[in-house]
Amino acid sequence: QVHVVESGGGLVQAGGSLRLSCAASGNIFSINVVDWYRQAPGKQRELVAGITRGGITNYAEFVKGRFTISRDNAKNTVYLQMNSLKPEDTAVYLCNAAVVTMNQYEYSYWGQGTQVTVSS
Repeated sequence: QVHVVESGGGLVQAGGSLRLSCAASGNIFSINVVDWYRQAPGKQRELVAGITRGGITNYAEFVKGRFTISRDNAKNTVYLQMNSLKPEDTAVYLCNAAVVTMNQYEYSYWGQGTQVTVSS
């Protein structure tokens, strides 16, 4: 059993910052790619940023220069530092982790999401 939990969301004014965490626990051998997604009301889920186990990152154009994804493999945790937040960044932020369990199979796990609200 693997659990993925996001935290760090909240209400912030435009121009402010938040740091999200995505922590995995349980039957974990290693974690490969971890992606952050977001979903706003009435909109499709969209990819925000991703990071490989080795630290290679990719970002959606709409967050480049503002968001930074990082990870601590020892803690099985991935972070999303969000700066210069805009009202249009308001959404539920979810992470998806590609987890290799102890039986050496890779599975995809989603967290429950954390709400980010940016006021103007």
